[in-house]
Amino acid sequence: MALRRVLGLGAALGRRGRCSEAGPSPPPQRPLPPGFAEALRAVVGGTNVSTAAAVREQHGHDESMHPVAPPDIVVWPQTVEQVQELAALCYRSRVPMVPFGTGTGLEGGVNAMQGGVCFNLSHMDAITELSLEDFSVVVEPGVTRKALNSHLRGTGLWFPVDPGADASLCGMAATGASGTNAVRYGTMRPNVLNLRVVLPDGRLLHTAGPGRQARKRAAGYDLTSLFVGSEGTLGFLTQATLRLHPLPEATAVTIATFPSVRAAVDCTVQVLQAAVPVARIEFLDEVMAGACSHFSGLELAAAATLLLELHGSRHGLAELQRQMEEMVQLNGGSGLAWAEEPEERSRLWAMRHNAWYAALALRPGCQGYSTDVCVPISRLPEVVVETKRDLQDSGLTGPMVGHVGDGNFHCILIFDPQDVAESQRVHAFTQRLGRRALAVGGTCTGEHGVGLGKRALLLEELGEEGLDTLRRIKTALDPHNLMNPGKVL
Repeated sequence: MALRRVLGLGAALGRRGRCSEAGPSPPPQRPLPPGFAEALRAVVGGTNVSTAAAVREQHGHDESMHPVAPPDIVVWPQTVEQVQELAALCYRSRVPMVPFGTGTGLEGGVNAMQGGVCFNLSHMDAITELSLEDFSVVVEPGVTRKALNSHLRGTGLWFPVDPGADASLCGMAATGASGTNAVRYGTMRPNVLNLRVVLPDGRLLHTAGPGRQARKRAAGYDLTSLFVGSEGTLGFLTQATLRLHPLPEATAVTIATFPSVRAAVDCTVQVLQAAVPVARIEFLDEVMAGACSHFSGLELAAAATLLLELHGSRHGLAELQRQMEEMVQLNGGSGLAWAEEPEERSRLWAMRHNAWYAALALRPGCQGYSTDVCVPISRLPEVVVETKRDLQDSGLTGPMVGHVGDGNFHCILIFDPQDVAESQRVHAFTQRLGRRALAVGGTCTGEHGVGLGKRALLLEELGEEGLDTLRRIKTALDPHNLMNPGKVL
């Protein structure tokens, strides 16, 4: 397709043109060894192994714009012991392995660039341990964030990391996910206490030691943090011990509109500097606000907008609301009306979580690609304003939305992949935006991960020594480059 030609991509299997960086072609795909499929079936049973073309294609892509790359075979292990046996089989035969959770990633993390075996871990869906006193829970990779919070209903606890999609919790750990609540509760990294990992050769590793779930530790290298954000390139995350949080006594949400993008982002910075314990602070530019209003049916002005959520006691919430209203008004904001009932709050956040689909609806039949830079809070206003200007100068449709409370924002670029000129502008814009973030001390990816599309920017971000250190770690754990090859490095 036109987009692939523009970005230097080779021919790809699959359904749609996708936005990706140019890079070296993957090694030629080797056929599976004779009898290999039968050996897999002997481990998990015939019904848990598939070579059907439709199943393979379904497992060869996520929600990103990268070309579909199906595995040779898909397996559904039921236990960690089966994962170990399957990994050992692949390791001995030098067959690539790709972990698969729910397929909701945005950087091509599940695409099988060299074929091989896709491990769908969704059948391992047990919540194996819950400690209300220790504020911790142990989950298998098939457990999603919504399933966990449903299980926690009535306990007074919840798991707040919310990337929008109902992703698997181990998949969220693998990508270092965050989302709307990160400004108050942190990303996945500080909320993962321990991981059970099947290494590429089938050995089992507990990153903090078997059964350990201390809230802090200073014992040796931080292996848990090494595997959080590793994107399936170092091993299979087959169990996660997670930190839980008390549910707030009272919650209030409001929408504030501003005369300009800068005013909205300046207000964000002031809220954080004033140490208002905001739980969520989400930004929509006027294009995204209008799109969300039309898509969701909510009446929302087509103006720069902040969605703000406060958590606290019933008594303390009133004072927090007063502080917030003062700062919004100081920056020219208006339209504050607080929603405190669960149904009202849910409608507002459903509107925000559907921003991707609202953006796609701006140009029916076109494709979407989401950027993911994160910058220091002090540089956020200038970077957002410069990016807005760049979008307009480039003639691109790219509504902006972001978790601006931690400096992370996205441009959802809607474009026609058959239009060569537009595809060129999209690629050039994403590179400029990534480098703009790096130039002010930020990162090319705040929560989506590197995957396939940000490898060149990762080199610029870390430098040769940093990237070489990552390669050495990869080689130590996966000397034959079998775990999710072609990603990150």
